[in-house]
Amino acid sequence: MAIKPAPARLVIVFGDQLNHDAALLHLLGSRDTVLMMEVAQESRHVPSHAQRTALFLSAMRHFADELIKRKHAVRYINLDDPKNTGSFETEIARAVAALKPSEIVCVQPGEWRVLEMLQRVASSKGIALTVLPDDHFLTTPAEFATWAKDRSALTMEFFYREQRRKLGYLMEGSGKSAKPVGGEWNFDKENRLPFGKGGPSPRPRAPITFKPDKITLAVLAAMKSVLPELPGKSQSFAWPVTRKQALAALDDFITHRLAKFGPFEDAMWTSEPILYHSALSSSLNLKLINPKECCEQAIAAYNAGKAPLQSVEAFIRQLIGWREFMRGVYWLEGATYANRNGLDQRGELPNFYWSGDTDMACMKACVGEVLDTGYGHHIQRLMVTGNFALISGVHPRAVSDWYLGMFVDGVDWVTLPNALGMVMHADRRPGAAKGVTGLVGTKPYAASGKYIQRMSNYCAGCRYDPGERAGEKACPVTVFYWDFLIRTRKQLAGNQRMAMIYKNVDRMTPQVMTQVTVDAGLLRKKLGIDGASTKG
Repeated sequence: MAIKPAPARLVIVFGDQLNHDAALLHLLGSRDTVLMMEVAQESRHVPSHAQRTALFLSAMRHFADELIKRKHAVRYINLDDPKNTGSFETEIARAVAALKPSEIVCVQPGEWRVLEMLQRVASSKGIALTVLPDDHFLTTPAEFATWAKDRSALTMEFFYREQRRKLGYLMEGSGKSAKPVGGEWNFDKENRLPFGKGGPSPRPRAPITFKPDKITLAVLAAMKSVLPELPGKSQSFAWPVTRKQALAALDDFITHRLAKFGPFEDAMWTSEPILYHSALSSSLNLKLINPKECCEQAIAAYNAGKAPLQSVEAFIRQLIGWREFMRGVYWLEGATYANRNGLDQRGELPNFYWSGDTDMACMKACVGEVLDTGYGHHIQRLMVTGNFALISGVHPRAVSDWYLGMFVDGVDWVTLPNALGMVMHADRRPGAAKGVTGLVGTKPYAASGKYIQRMSNYCAGCRYDPGERAGEKACPVTVFYWDFLIRTRKQLAGNQRMAMIYKNVDRMTPQVMTQVTVDAGLLRKKLGIDGASTKG
């Protein structure tokens, strides 16, 4: 009796799944075809920074080349292919019609929108869809859901401690008696240092960069033809686009910046967009490198006496704590999570988020760096660009879309809970108790211009005074901060972490409150948050 050949499957690999060690690739049979697609819609459904698009497409092309060298069959759709239909949905349908596979197989996508699209295509074509777990991560959505079950609040610190115990990272002993190395779970109190007046000393060594090769240059040329309207600048593109480059970037961080990462992780300085940060998030989110190897190299540096505990712990917490926690929240909360607006803010994003054209020095510096490179470190995101959007009353969806598209590491599973929850404090669960406005954050990360002055040098040459909330020199950040506290008083009254802050509001006279409200309203109109915009 003749043996029937194994069925041919269509195996889809998306641009944020470039993991050569993925279980999916080890399951590939000789009759399977890998489908990879560059589609214009993915740079347009939210406006995508030119460097973000270039990074995804170049990394995809390099990955496809390596698959072909491994003798895998690859159906690759280039951005500028004349037959390219411009969307995942139509390209998958076209591949199904051409190849007639028995089923579609993929790893869990990083976005609800993409998962729902796959389900639509499979249903419309009458073909089976198999979605495999993503083995890049350390916690599955099901495991996170079990941890979160019956908890009234999802506190990352408690999740992080369980991760440490499970993985054994920076732990002494084993089992229930295991203790954190150094006797503390985190060293946040030691890790909030500003720089002195002279700035970082010695100056941090510039991170390793990678000159665009022929593949990257071809991607940039295709983008110029098909997507000339993308925001941001592409001229300085130097991001890792292969696993080899990503590993070099990891080694560069461990060797040259990890030691000072912890103490100065919250500090900011003009013309120093990276400082001591790793800048590895794009390589991690494309899965060119994985969190385990990052953690293990950092721990090895600690054990060798090359990096202090406070820096290594802080780095590991970002990877096994926040990163895994955010993904867990994303899949736990469902496809409607993106529509939440816990503080009922409705404003438009000011034009200077796209141009950098503002006379606020902090915003000019941070937005300008994003436009130039597609990057900003976590405090610039949370406490400058994010804080301004929060306190000025911008709609959270406008903010989360900006973060998704304008940063090279933007993938929905991590961007959305960070922007919606951490930045905008807007992810309140429907029906939550009064005062419980946030799921990810226990309080709004709202700050006046005085915080920015303390943690950076941005205010030194600014026309505004961060200590003033009235008059010509009044800092817009400070004006909006006090207005935010006044506007959200009733919504946040039940939040115990806000009680001390609101005592300061309660000391204001009615006249002062009214003046702050009026000034903030005028500012919102000037900046276009409430309507037609002018320069910031």
